Amino acid sequence: MRKLSFINSLPMIVCALLQGLYAAKAQAPTPQNYHANDRFEQLGTGLPTPNTYRTASGAPGKDYWQQRADYDIKVELDEANNKIIGTETITYFNQSPDALPYVWIQLDQNLFAKNSPGPVSRTGDLGTQTSMASLATISDMNYSNADYGYNITSVRDAKTGKPLKYTINQTMMRIDLPQPVQSKQSYAFAMDWNYRIVEFSKGGRRTGFEAFKDGNNVYEIAQFYPRLCVYDDVTGWQHKQYYSQGEFALSFGNFKLAITVPDDHVLGATGELQNAAQVLTPNQLKKFEQAKSSDKVVVIASQEEREKAEKGKPSGKKTWIFKADNVRDVAFATSRKYIWDGKMQEVAGKKVLCMSFYPKEGNPLWGKYSTEVIAHTIKTYSKFSVDYPYPVAISCHGPVGGMEYPMISFNGGRPEADGTYSEATKYGMISVIIHEVGHNFFPMIVNNDERQWMWMDEGLNTFVQYLTEKEWDKDYPTRRGEPQAIVDYMKQDPKNLVPIMTMSDNLINAGASAYAKPATALNILRETVMGRDLFDYAFKEYSRRWAFKSPTPADFFRTMEDASGVDLDWFWKGWFYGVEPVNQDLVEVEWFALDTQNPEISKAEAKKQAEAKRNTVARQRDKDYIKESVVDKNPDMKDFYNSYDPYKVTEADKKKYETYLASLTPDERKLVESGLNFYTLKVKNKGGLPMPVIVKMQYEDGTDSLVRFPAEIWRLNDQQISKVITSKKKVVQWTLDPYREIADIDEEDNSFPRQPTAPTRFQLFKNPAGGRRGGGGTNPMQEAQQSQPPKAGQQGGAKN
Repeated sequence: MRKLSFINSLPMIVCALLQGLYAAKAQAPTPQNYHANDRFEQLGTGLPTPNTYRTASGAPGKDYWQQRADYDIKVELDEANNKIIGTETITYFNQSPDALPYVWIQLDQNLFAKNSPGPVSRTGDLGTQTSMASLATISDMNYSNADYGYNITSVRDAKTGKPLKYTINQTMMRIDLPQPVQSKQSYAFAMDWNYRIVEFSKGGRRTGFEAFKDGNNVYEIAQFYPRLCVYDDVTGWQHKQYYSQGEFALSFGNFKLAITVPDDHVLGATGELQNAAQVLTPNQLKKFEQAKSSDKVVVIASQEEREKAEKGKPSGKKTWIFKADNVRDVAFATSRKYIWDGKMQEVAGKKVLCMSFYPKEGNPLWGKYSTEVIAHTIKTYSKFSVDYPYPVAISCHGPVGGMEYPMISFNGGRPEADGTYSEATKYGMISVIIHEVGHNFFPMIVNNDERQWMWMDEGLNTFVQYLTEKEWDKDYPTRRGEPQAIVDYMKQDPKNLVPIMTMSDNLINAGASAYAKPATALNILRETVMGRDLFDYAFKEYSRRWAFKSPTPADFFRTMEDASGVDLDWFWKGWFYGVEPVNQDLVEVEWFALDTQNPEISKAEAKKQAEAKRNTVARQRDKDYIKESVVDKNPDMKDFYNSYDPYKVTEADKKKYETYLASLTPDERKLVESGLNFYTLKVKNKGGLPMPVIVKMQYEDGTDSLVRFPAEIWRLNDQQISKVITSKKKVVQWTLDPYREIADIDEEDNSFPRQPTAPTRFQLFKNPAGGRRGGGGTNPMQEAQQSQPPKAGQQGGAKN
């Protein structure tokens, strides 16, 4: 502890400051602890220049426009040949100020065609052991020599029927128009096509079929029709090739969808079913209508019914007709195996029909959880963003592990054959349903360009998924969102990392860089940087502004600042444009106490310290070793100093102190007598990413308190800062980021005095004679079931 002297010369100091003010304007001295940096400079020209389409506030401008495409689609599933046969009429509305001589079409199924840019550019290597799936992915062995991808049989003018010239460039197709479609005009054209459906287990991506041992298939069909590319004020035509990681950029429109399938199939699709009476049995129709107003799950097509269908054969075909307005895409799932259930969830006074489609292999998980999770998801997401606007929300189980489309999603999560499942399987299924249903909001409503910026839908969606999981269960084992969960990723060598602001197809470890890191960043904004009230208002405002429109990253960044009044440019630069980690080091804490100049106190403390210093090991041993000194033997050797006590308070000391107190104002005297402790904390920014400094103080009486300093504490020196903290109580332990709020990658240097973190534990064991070593299996439910004795009349073992 050091003593601080209080200088009684405040008026003189103020005068000196005033006198030096003008000189300071001319040439301000550089503080000794200054380190030049631009971390808190504005993004400025790093963002696009605002214009009448997109404003500086982040809102759509007065001249904002976006294209629209309406579709009338008729498709048939050829189950015998696993083939889709289709025809469509597209009406394209040119809302742009430009005349367009051609339009670009996405041919996503060409991802599976020979020499597709995705598989051809994919890299990988072989180890001594490689899975079949990995080998198929690396070599593209499943599709390179097969007849996959679109077979375009006709492209024509919708009115005249005249053929249109077109050029296919891998996954893109340009259609040359007879004459440019002018601004504010529309043009309609028609196409016929067919393609073979990929078997998902052999390299399918986002769409395909699963073949079951009973001879039946589950089909999850998406990207099944040629779709318009986006033309906008930012990119012009977004016709970047489809490599598979970067998903889709699409325009809104109204859809009519007619799907012909075998007549024993159950089918779910984007939109409202228009001809339920024609495609459903009387009992299914009754249950379907009941589900629309029921707050309990209603089984529309039962497992018993579907098991009968699995063993039968179709007698003909049925055409299911759907209508979907103001959506950017459509998809469907169909199978004779599909169990179907549903319930109603009210959102903002509107009834939404939540439905699930799943084979019996998904039970008991799917029947118990899926539809309830859908209802919870649209309700919770509506609270944090915009009200769910569509009439239905669907979750389908099949081969696709997780993929989203308007009103419908494809989700994994399947129990063991005996009906048991691990905790990881249960929560994995619930999480993927929340995530994929949540995508209805990002990007199906807030319609960003996924081909360019994966994080704008995956990151934002993963963040709201994290909030939704916690509202499902307070103890939910969330995988992404908590700052400490991103630490291992951010510990890596920055050379191996890419910024969040990286084009989708160029992302390394997209799961971390496009999902987890942006979700974590938003959680840190909400909990630590902005606070929940400011963040929630701004995030909801962004969702409201850009619902059914197409935002860019700059629109998000600007809106979050505009609606909250918080300068976040430093945050976007560090978290989204950079790869530096957070690593704060509490290097030192210096302890000061105010010198009150009270001799009763100061001399007593000085005496105590002097005696402590004199109490050396030599002096302790001399008590027995030196029996009698010279001075002890001869008192004449003593003088004044042998009896002098330098720590005795004299009258002169008392008078000097009284004079000092008389010179103080009441406020100054209160400060002198406050008994405050002053601590100077020295903190290094070893990681590079500036973040708020959060300090926990533990006092000698067993209590504690927390202080927070904003990230701007680093603005004059981004490498090391000193901060003075006052405390009435004596602090015995200091800890940075005690509740793991900022993703600090090294907790070892977060305490002063240094405290060891949890020990690295090792196990002591004897090598078993056989079998594995250590803890239990991954499916406790199955183990518990197998440990139960069989009931009377039953054989032991798992059920078939």
